[in-house]
Amino acid sequence: MALLEVKDLSVYYGVIRALNVISFEVNEGEIVTLIGANGAGKTTTMQSIMGLIPIKDGTVTFEGKDITKVPGHKIVHLGMTQVPEGRRIFQELTVYENLLMGAYIENDKKQIKKDLEMIYSKFPRLSERKNQVAGTLSGGEQQMLAMGRALMSHPKLLMLDEPSMGLSPLLVNQVFDIIKEIHKEGTTILLVEQNANKSLAISDRAYVLETGNIVLSGTGADLLKSEEIKKAYLGG
Repeated sequence: MALLEVKDLSVYYGVIRALNVISFEVNEGEIVTLIGANGAGKTTTMQSIMGLIPIKDGTVTFEGKDITKVPGHKIVHLGMTQVPEGRRIFQELTVYENLLMGAYIENDKKQIKKDLEMIYSKFPRLSERKNQVAGTLSGGEQQMLAMGRALMSHPKLLMLDEPSMGLSPLLVNQVFDIIKEIHKEGTTILLVEQNANKSLAISDRAYVLETGNIVLSGTGADLLKSEEIKKAYLGG
């Protein structure tokens, strides 16, 4: 049984159809990537799964439970967390306070302290900056903070929306190394990413979105070799 199953999903913005009856699944332990150009529907897919955008038709199932109508804050309790496009950190709060916001479903103070230590060991820069106002961090540091905040809830499924956006090549490499490490430690990952080369290279499977439709799917390795993908997304 799939950890996440999206079946016949349709989403509209007014009369405009943003997603056109798309279906895909993420199995436990996988990294699955959605790739596509701007406006393809990648972020809309993420937001609809998380209960942030109303779904017109179709179903979203997580661990066998229909969550199509479940609001976002309750979905986090079920074990799914999103790192949104643009990071969406709390600019006026400190790094430490942002991380605490990620632990809002945890009531055990000892566990929160343990989780903070885990995040600081994974992201040493956040430990150095823990009392710094988050809005003054660099783009790479803000991305690390957004990922750290999401991990504070111990998600079974971590959804990452354009984690490399706006970062230098060096920082992009660092972010993908962190994604691989998080996955290695047992977290299933659904990744939305314009950097098709990087994302396909670490993915078990991938789906290609074009104007709200899934037009191609396969293993990450197979899509990396695809002439169609090379021409459209890899500069080939």
